[in-house]
Amino acid sequence: MKRTTEFVLGLLGGIFGFIAAILALVVGGVDAAFSSSGTSEVIGLGWAAILLSIVGIVGSVFVKFKPKFGGILMLISAIGGVISISMFYMLPGLLLLIAGLMGVFRKDKTASLQG
Repeated sequence: MKRTTEFVLGLLGGIFGFIAAILALVVGGVDAAFSSSGTSEVIGLGWAAILLSIVGIVGSVFVKFKPKFGGILMLISAIGGVISISMFYMLPGLLLLIAGLMGVFRKDKTASLQG
């Protein structure tokens, strides 16, 4: 099975995750500029979201030839991204969650015909 749906949803989720993470980094930078300490924990969470977006994109590539592994990577990316930057990661998290669940639970038609 080609698994094109999971690939496209995972790729879109990863790309939108990058955009959301960059937006979180901008907000964290503004927060750091106006805070008295000169730092913001939102910046660290934004970098974590960038890393998780990379994991989501890697999962979307893996779902083509190892669907369960790719689906698990996308699920980790979705859950971790929502935990790290919450509302900024809602759309990417939803896309990655749907793609991850499809990758883990959808059965191949060729495997059922052979066995």
